[in-house]
Amino acid sequence: MPEEATAELTAARRDLTADCSRCVGLCCVVPGFTASADFAVDKPAGTPCVHLRADARCGIHDDLRGRGFPGCVVFDCFGAGQQLTQVTFAGSDPRTDRRIGPAFAVMRQLAELRWYLEEATARLPAGRLRQEVTDLATRSRALGEAGPDELTAVDAAALRGEVGALLGRVSETLRADVRGRARDRRNADLVGARLRGASLRGASLRGAYLMGADLRDADLRQADLLGTDLRGADLRGADLDGALFLTQPQLEAARGDAATRLPDWLRRPARWDRRG
Repeated sequence: MPEEATAELTAARRDLTADCSRCVGLCCVVPGFTASADFAVDKPAGTPCVHLRADARCGIHDDLRGRGFPGCVVFDCFGAGQQLTQVTFAGSDPRTDRRIGPAFAVMRQLAELRWYLEEATARLPAGRLRQEVTDLATRSRALGEAGPDELTAVDAAALRGEVGALLGRVSETLRADVRGRARDRRNADLVGARLRGASLRGASLRGAYLMGADLRDADLRQADLLGTDLRGADLRGADLDGALFLTQPQLEAARGDAATRLPDWLRRPARWDRRG
């Protein structure tokens, strides 16, 4: 993507980047989780995590994986936390409001959908499809600015379906002219697959299960990775330049190294430089 478009995308996503300093630890209170490989303990929804400090910061943030909380590392609210704290429930503590649970669930979905729509807008040429994307992004933004009652009434599932269908058309348009385009493997079960050095350029891997897959040195340029499960996938040396709809949580859940090529608008996870 041209440098100018990348800069515009980064600016458009500024409020879709989590800023914990402007939140009150909502992700450590609102969601519930069960003791598993992702979380070391059980935590009921609406109950503060045992590691949440009085200043609304995580007491083990620097060693979440080592303490058994990798699920927290890969979680991203896409800015929903600060929006709820600073705007939706401005003037009060959202943690004490019974509406915060459903409001958080809706707001996070709206923010994630906007993350994808902003990328689609930046990558599409001017025309009817780009205008449809822009209009839907504007509508999603307006919903996120509603009050608590209006927000909790949003049919997030219906909106997600509408956005998903539109992004499917965007994906086909953007991948149509990819040279040597690989076959699509949408929703494929590729858990633990041996795909080292595989050419997956321009393929739709939307919703595919690639947990623990060996993708070392694989070509994933312009591949559609919307909703692809990359937990534990080995991306060392892989080329994801120009990959569509890739998110930071997906990268945080995978393995990689200094040789892994990423889209310019995403950051290389710090742990990749240490141990991959």
